[in-house]
Amino acid sequence: MEPVALTLVLLSAFLHALWNALLKRQEDPESAMVSVVSVAVVLGGLWTLGLEGEAFPSRTGWLWALTAGFFEGIYLFSLARSLRYAPLGLAYTVARGGALLLVWPVSVLTLGEAVTPLTVMGAVVLGAGLVVTGLVRIEGSATRGIGWAAVSAVCIACYHVAYKQALGVGAQPAPLFVVPMIVALPILLLTRVRGGGVDAVLRPVRQRPVLLLATGAFCTLSFGMLLTALAHAGAGAVLTLRNTSIAFALGLAVLQGERPGRKQISGAVLVIAGAVLLGWPS
Repeated sequence: MEPVALTLVLLSAFLHALWNALLKRQEDPESAMVSVVSVAVVLGGLWTLGLEGEAFPSRTGWLWALTAGFFEGIYLFSLARSLRYAPLGLAYTVARGGALLLVWPVSVLTLGEAVTPLTVMGAVVLGAGLVVTGLVRIEGSATRGIGWAAVSAVCIACYHVAYKQALGVGAQPAPLFVVPMIVALPILLLTRVRGGGVDAVLRPVRQRPVLLLATGAFCTLSFGMLLTALAHAGAGAVLTLRNTSIAFALGLAVLQGERPGRKQISGAVLVIAGAVLLGWPS
């Protein structure tokens, strides 16, 4: 992999973990998520200004983008809920690791991805990591947070497949980022307004506007760097390195005062190892 692509992937992984960690710092992550996605929509719109050619050459690309947006909306809501109740390191490992384990058989069955001894071993190791993570003693409301992290895992797997399908029919990366965000935004807004009213949505903006802007910017940059790296390197290598975000999230969790035990650290290590094996070029 070229040094530029390698740098972009690692930065993308770090920024993804970082914006999740910043969201965790919010008193009301669900309300803050509305503002974060709003910032991402604006910045994504600026990204599309230099677009050349059709954003979606076929109707199929549009349909896959809308499908991705539906699952993005549920994912972002469930992510915020999981971070409200569960520790960052634990929720992140379950969400990202679970998604990888779910998307692998789908990729094999529908996207023609090869099954090799390494990928099978990777799935087994990753699954073992999630089992070990599940053995962590969880108290109080954290159990609810892990449940929402599992919902996030399902949605990540679904929108990952939708993005792959859209790119496969010629969709351009910038609009493929913006359209799902636009679809997800009203889902997040409606669920939060129903849960706490308009004032709940605006409260984080009044209290911590700079933090929200930074979180939205890091979210957009993370995705932009990932797509740029994919244009210069193989998808398998890029996605494998991108999963170093689990390690970054664990490190950021420690900096925020979390103290993961042996089981949580062992589970995260196994999940990362399984991800590497799953994404190793055949």
